[in-house]
Amino acid sequence: MHDLVIRGGSIVDGTGNARFTGDVAIDGDRIASVGGKAGPARRVIEADGQLVTPGWVDVHTHYDGQATWDPVLAPSSWHGATTIMFGNCGVGFAPARPEHRDALIDLLEGVEDIPGAALHEGLKWDWQSFPEFLDALERMPRTIDIAAQMPHHPLRVFAMGERAIRHERATADDIQLMHRLTLEAMQAGAFGFTTSRTESHKTTRGENVPGRFAAEDELFGIGTALGKAGRGAFGMLSDFEDEGAEFDWMTRLYQATGRPLWFLLTDRSNDPERWRRIMAGVRKARQAGASITAQVAGRPVGLILGLTTSLNPFTAKPSFAALAKATPAERLARLRDPGVRQQIIEEAVSDKLLAILPPLQRAIATRWDRMYPLGDPPDYEPPAERSIAAMAERTNQTPAEYCYDYLTGADGGRMLFFPVVNYVFGDHGVVHEMITDPATLLGLGDGGAHCGLICDASLPSFMLTHWVRDRARGPRLPLEWVVKRQTSETADYFGFHDRGRLVPGLKADINVIDFDRLRLHHPEMVFDLPAGGRRLVQKVDGYRATIVSGEPIFEAGEETGARPGRLVRAGR
Repeated sequence: MHDLVIRGGSIVDGTGNARFTGDVAIDGDRIASVGGKAGPARRVIEADGQLVTPGWVDVHTHYDGQATWDPVLAPSSWHGATTIMFGNCGVGFAPARPEHRDALIDLLEGVEDIPGAALHEGLKWDWQSFPEFLDALERMPRTIDIAAQMPHHPLRVFAMGERAIRHERATADDIQLMHRLTLEAMQAGAFGFTTSRTESHKTTRGENVPGRFAAEDELFGIGTALGKAGRGAFGMLSDFEDEGAEFDWMTRLYQATGRPLWFLLTDRSNDPERWRRIMAGVRKARQAGASITAQVAGRPVGLILGLTTSLNPFTAKPSFAALAKATPAERLARLRDPGVRQQIIEEAVSDKLLAILPPLQRAIATRWDRMYPLGDPPDYEPPAERSIAAMAERTNQTPAEYCYDYLTGADGGRMLFFPVVNYVFGDHGVVHEMITDPATLLGLGDGGAHCGLICDASLPSFMLTHWVRDRARGPRLPLEWVVKRQTSETADYFGFHDRGRLVPGLKADINVIDFDRLRLHHPEMVFDLPAGGRRLVQKVDGYRATIVSGEPIFEAGEETGARPGRLVRAGR
């Protein structure tokens, strides 16, 4: 008798093959059979007319801190992710000496918009080395599986101290230490190494991240540790200031180590063809035998703007800023006062307030043509006529008036969508090109990060609702292909060889989805992080069940309380 049988579902097995109808049987934490008619079971989930897929393998999250105190890791777990990986973008909390803890928290708050107060209260710091960090993660019961990569910035600070923060060049001894610590991390179960070489990543004080200007000998010294370990991928975020030079060293690093390299790729409004040039560089490197891949997002990366988010079009207005310490209810009541409304709309932005915002975020005060009411369900491909500028014109209001009334209407929870990248031409044409390119990998959901501005952990669900079923402004994509993109492809790339497919003998991580009812909700702000920290979350309807290691962790959208998740160690 089987432990669990999912009966009569439409099976999309993660291989890219056509769906078929049948049963999936589970014994213990493994898949026993797929297809046909399974025998009796202690528990049956009737799945007639529903999709049965592998659990999503989300390889780009930032739950480095949250994973040390939160067993559930929502919203990623709400959206069918059964394996998530963090340590991305070169940021994280290990290795870490006690004297550097505050600096690492400042780094995560600045780069990933994770509330510093929540990190100060939530992190137990019962580790210093990276292996000790993995041990701490392993001790905690959890709902879904987690995995980690070695991040460059804490590694560099651990090895070099203040010299790393001052961006001094690493010495031979520094590099040897970083090599040894990275090898130690890989042998303990890290899935790779990541770094960040971009001006867009800053601390809360506006300083560049420690590894921003790391020289080639430092990168090679670390990268060769992956080669020595014989596992792991080398990942980075780069501005590609010298595109040829970046591809040159990446190609040579692959040749020296035999380990795959990946980098994050989006478009840019100031250079719309840049991403195509970079992809041409990827193809050239691949033709030369190097395994180089671009990790891309399945929708525009955009800021969510509302009354409770980190930014909105009125953030730099002194009268709005004066309400920062009010509760959400008190703030909404004050904003609905006609006199306060008139004052905020008419007053000029404060140069002092603008000065503390990054250049991109300063544009939010004036780019009404790039702001769109998000709606419920959210529209992530809005046409130009849905912009705040266009809608204000149709109602004979100024954009500021229309926007103010929209945000303060209803229950005060309405939000705007401000696409930052992947929306240069006002549609998903570029995104479609990126995600269908065979030299790309799907990622960039950023679960656990950008708590006050971005909520893209819903990306796995969005891939099904938008790209498979609902898209109206361009071509859609086959269901089987989309499922493969976020299961076996992500699993295989990073070496999760026991999951990502519905195949007998593999791990029983499974989603049962009512595809017709699958629906994203409007994001909402909650205050459930340690110290009352805030974060944007996004709920979803349509997941009949999510199963990890053979145990249902969610049924009909409700948590079961099961804790079958664990830390996954590479090579184990």
